[in-house]
This record gives sequence, C-alpha cells and structure tokens, in this order.
Amino acid sequence: MIPTVWLASYPKSGNTWFRILVANLWSKLDTPININLIHSTDSIASGRNQFDRQTLIDSALLTNDEIDRLRPASYAYAAAGNTLADPDDPCFPVRFVKVHDAYIRNDFGEALLGGAAGGAGAILFVRDPRDVAASFAHHMRCPIDMAIDRMADANFCFAAATDRVDRQFRQRLLSWSGFTRSWLDQRDIPVHLVRYEDLLSDTAATARAALAFAGIEPDPVQLDRAIAFASIGELQRQEAQHGFREAPRDVRGFFRRGVAGGWRDELHPHQIARIERDHGPMMDRLGYDRSTVITEQRL
Repeated sequence: MIPTVWLASYPKSGNTWFRILVANLWSKLDTPININLIHSTDSIASGRNQFDRQTLIDSALLTNDEIDRLRPASYAYAAAGNTLADPDDPCFPVRFVKVHDAYIRNDFGEALLGGAAGGAGAILFVRDPRDVAASFAHHMRCPIDMAIDRMADANFCFAAATDRVDRQFRQRLLSWSGFTRSWLDQRDIPVHLVRYEDLLSDTAATARAALAFAGIEPDPVQLDRAIAFASIGELQRQEAQHGFREAPRDVRGFFRRGVAGGWRDELHPHQIARIERDHGPMMDRLGYDRSTVITEQRL
C-alpha cells in the first residue's frame, strides 16, 4: 500500500515549492515540468471532488459541520488505497497530499484528517511569520495589517461561507501560532518539520531529509536537477507565460519573491512588533529571532 503523507502548512510557507520540486524529481523529462500539471501530489485535502466521488454524496447539500463528520472516514478510505485516481496518472512511491487545515477534531471528537488511519505522517512547512504576513496579504488581496489580524485570529478559516458553495471545504487555520502548535503537539502521527528558510539556504539537504522521512532516498543527480528546475526564476517565468491555476482569482504573481527576510523592507516597525507580540513564543520555539524586546506571559 502506498503511504499517505500530509504536506501541511499555513499558507505561503513553501508547500507549493516543495510539491513542484518533487514533481521535477519524479519527472522523466529533461525540461522543467509544467507548474499546472503537478502529478507528484494529490489535490488539496479540502477539495470536494474526491470526497463526492467516494461518498456518492453531493457535498453542496451538507453543512460545514456535517462534512467535517465525514472527512475522517473519507481520508482513511483514500489512505487504504481507494483514491479513485485517473488510471493514466503515474504511480508514485508516496501519496503526498497538501493540507491547510490545522490539526483539529470534529464535533464527534475524531481527528479531522483521520489520525493514523488517514495518514502515515506529515511534513510541516513553517516560515517566519513576518515574511508570511506580506506574502499572505498579497495572496488574500488585502492590506498587510488585515493579514496580521487574520494570522492572530484563533477562529480564522478559509471557505467558511454559508451563502455559497466554494470549491473547497471549510478549513480551520486557527492563528499562525495555533496552526503550527496543532501539528507539532498532536500525537496521532509523526511530523517532520521543515523551515522555509532552511529549504532556501540548503535546499538539497533539507529536501533530502524531508524525503527520507517519507521513505524516499533520491538520487543526488536527479535531486540537483529537480532543484534547478524548481528555481523561483523558472516558476515566475512559467507563471508569467501560462498563469498558475492554483493561484487565487485576480492575484498576479503567486511566486512573488521567494526570499527569506524580505519583511525587513516590507513591514513597518509597528507591524513587526505586533507579529512578534502575537507569535513570540512560537517564533522562539521554531528558532526565529525577534527584532524587538517584548515582555509577555508564556503560554
């Protein structure tokens, strides 16, 4: 049976970059893969199509809470090999699945993602929240201050509207700190932590360790080729030429800067102080140095 490994991240933390890198690693082409044809991973866990096909239920007829009660069984069913994949799709040694849901439980007390039955483990991508703020604001088409508010909101969700049917299910992100804590502190499945900054500074070693966690030992030459094919310049070139279908509507430049520390020239001092006040304990836990001295009560 092919193991399922979640690729979990708060948005704008390197998840998509890693997926494209893996797609190039497993590609037989001698040119970079089309960023709109990422065959290395399943679609996002919150997508409706697979759920509807597996359950034979039109999820548009269900409430958000009703869907959450069924999601654990759906993920367990898929992890057991019942993915309803296109027979023409290539078969890979690991089933990677992108997820933006925090690791939470539904109102039945079940792990939303099915616990050990839903996935063998998770690779958790994190990024300095100061860099996330500017990138998230661009992604959400909102002011940076609003993005900072959302990152501090313990009730923040994607696709939670009840007056329309989104392409994806409701995703409870919690706050940036809450999202990260939910994955690190759960004990259902093992987690491998990847910092975006480490993936950027030593891509080969960081990617190799993440892949080893998933049971994959990449060929060094193929890994170097995949890294080159997934460079930010190549991703920007393809997006400029063909667009990127995973980008939100009306967002130009999904692959924006691809740097670490860009917050220093994008955020005002009061914004930096707010983020460090909101998320200081988790920043400390992840090894992100603070630029301001803030007195706080540890959680």
